[in-house]
This record gives sequence, C-alpha cells and structure tokens, in this order.
Amino acid sequence: MLSMTSDYVADHGDPEPYLRAMADAGFTHVHWCHHWRSDFLYTDSEIEQIGRWLQIYGLKLSDTHGSEGIEKFWYAPQEYARLAGVELVKNRIDFTARLGGDAVVMHAYPPTVRPDLAIFNDYLFDQIRRSLDDLEAFALARGVQIALENLIDFTAVEADVVDSVRAGDNAGLLAQLLAAYDPAFLSFCFDSGHAMLGQNRIERYEPLFARLSVLHLHDNDGLRDLHLPVYDGVVDWERVAALIAASPYAKPISYELSLKNTTFTEAAPFLAYSFPGCQRFAERVRTLRRQK
Repeated sequence: MLSMTSDYVADHGDPEPYLRAMADAGFTHVHWCHHWRSDFLYTDSEIEQIGRWLQIYGLKLSDTHGSEGIEKFWYAPQEYARLAGVELVKNRIDFTARLGGDAVVMHAYPPTVRPDLAIFNDYLFDQIRRSLDDLEAFALARGVQIALENLIDFTAVEADVVDSVRAGDNAGLLAQLLAAYDPAFLSFCFDSGHAMLGQNRIERYEPLFARLSVLHLHDNDGLRDLHLPVYDGVVDWERVAALIAASPYAKPISYELSLKNTTFTEAAPFLAYSFPGCQRFAERVRTLRRQK
C-alpha cells in the first residue's frame, strides 16, 4: 500500500481526474493536500463528494495537509485572525475525521516562511501555544492528531544562502512543542525534501521520529524544493528508510511528489515513472523492519 499527495498536478480545481489516475497507477491511499495555502473552507457537500470519489476509486484518506491560511492564519499576531485560523484548522480536522484519516499537518515557524510575520518573532510562540491549546480537545475528540512539519528558512535558500547554517530550520521549536503536548494530540510530519535544503538536516530531526505520524517524501537537488520522485535527487534514502523503520509509523508510506519540476506534463506518465521508485523505497522500509 502506498499513499500519494492529491496535489501532484495542482492544489485547486477538480481533483477527480487526478484521484482516478492515482488509483490506476497503483496508489491505495491519499494525502489530501488541496488548498493547503488558502483560506478555503470545505463544506458538507464538498466533503461528501470527495468521499464518494475515494470510494469509487478504491482510495482511502491517510491524512491531510492543513491550511495555514492567508488571512485566517492559525498563529497570526492579530487575535481575530488567529481565532479565524483556528476555525480553519478545525475545518481540516473535521474533513479528516469524516473521511477516515488520522492526522492534519500544520506548519510552524521559522517566521521567515512568512516574512510578513518576522517582526512578531517573539510573540508568535505564544500565539501558536494559544492555538494548540484551543485545538487540543477538538482534535482528540475526533481522533485526529496535529502533525508539525519540519521547515527551513526558504527565503535564505531562494536567495542562494545555502553555503552554511544561515538557512535555519525549526527543529528546536518542534522539539519544544512536542515535549509540551500529549503524543495523542501532537506529532511529527517528516518532509524529506525540506531536510536537504541548504544542507543535510536529517540528523537534527532524528529525535522527533519517535513521534512520527505523517510522511512527506520527495527528492530535490539540495537547493530548491522541487518535490521530485524518490531517487531522483540528493536525499539520503537509506538513512530515511532506517529512521522510518525504527519509528512507530505504521501507515502506508506516503509521497508528496509534483510533476511541475519534471519533464512530464500529464498525470499518467508521471505516476507510471514515479511508482516503481515509491515501491522500491517502501520495500526497503519493510525489509529494515523485518531485520529489527
């Protein structure tokens, strides 16, 4: 069983053709990633239709990429915007619970991911704690975790500041937050591509694999967040496989690939090319688990 992100072609518009192509290629599960960077709220009719599509194509929802929002931002410095952002996260939690998933991925820091918020650096930690406190009971009641994703200072990488540690990451923040909350509520989403941008940061996130609940697996050139098929870039896949195999992660191995930085223009050939590498990596994880 393998999981694929829903937005491997686009993160908006009609997802049905891409769900069908995923199923035809052999994927069995979906990481829902549509509208991850918007204020879009899923209504009952939309959730029900997505559920019908999943059933038609024999797909199951593994987890969801929650939207950090634009104006409804879940740790905005303005309290009204933070509260609106909490409602947006609750919408994704409800979406996930109703479709059978178990986790919603959220972004947290570094502030330069949102340069407009950098001046509020000291205040944002308090805001994210307020939002997590507001969300905990709601998420636990629905059996859905919040999974915090590893991020880096994308602005430094995009400016070619990739020669040293100047492109910072959120490893310390995630460790602090995970230590403060119940594992049943707060967990870790590992993004293999982010861990390689600017430098290899996998070791910095290794302690967090004890709380691993979501995977964003993809490759890149170490300079750009390309979301390439596995084995097409610089990610140390043997190390990643070993960490996953030793972790409590038990869901289908999940990939966050995109065709936009490849030579492919159509879904079917892109998936046909990507699927063997996905299978190969998943089999390596299974092998390492058997050897434990």
